[in-house]
Amino acid sequence: MKSINPNDFKVVNPIELSKLPTNLDIGASDDKKEDKLENVSSKLSDLQDVMYAHNRYGVLICLQGMDTSGKDSLIREVFKGFNSRGVVVHSFKTPNSAELEHDYLWRHYLALPEKGKFTIFNRTHYENVLVTRVHPEYILNENLPGIATVADINPEFWDNRMEQIRNFEKHITQNGVIVLKFFLHLSKEEQRQRLLRRLEEGKHNWKFSTGDLKEREHWDEYMQHYEEAINNTSTEKAPCMLFPLMIRKWPVIL
Repeated sequence: MKSINPNDFKVVNPIELSKLPTNLDIGASDDKKEDKLENVSSKLSDLQDVMYAHNRYGVLICLQGMDTSGKDSLIREVFKGFNSRGVVVHSFKTPNSAELEHDYLWRHYLALPEKGKFTIFNRTHYENVLVTRVHPEYILNENLPGIATVADINPEFWDNRMEQIRNFEKHITQNGVIVLKFFLHLSKEEQRQRLLRRLEEGKHNWKFSTGDLKEREHWDEYMQHYEEAINNTSTEKAPCMLFPLMIRKWPVIL
């Protein structure tokens, strides 16, 4: 099996997503990958016990990626060995009426991990500089001062949001939250094949949504905004890890 160094995937300099690979073959059989994944899951479970006893740090794992990039599968496979009382998964959807009465980071603060525990954000606070950039009309639902129309949302607005996200992550890391951010890099062609499989394989039909097709039409916009968000918010204390998909069982690289 090809040796993998996670630091090779850490974003420390500006990146261009179009120039980065979306797949990686580590030269191992599925059985070997499965064994490695089991070892990783076991080590994480042991680490969870140590962190719980230490009671000083919490871990926030942020997963971002286009539809079908494998976020749910990663969570299921990598964290299946955890004590269920020590890990919480939050999947952030469209803000509800109560959440819209607060600033956009409020609901993310509420979901942060307790000391000694792990929290996984399946889609994250980065949706506020991703989907809202593709669909800026969503910002109007926040009833922000000075924002009456989409025309009021200028580049400075987005620069401020990037700074706010950096400050959010700086604040929580200084108060005992270890932040690990993962972008699951998927090609448009691979997404097409995965969407088709959801239609063709009966057991996966429930995963298919016409909304996925509508968002796929904005692929280039999403890639542009993902790239900008990664480049603006990957820091020493809250690094972004950009992983190409492996040929099946890819989570062994974690």
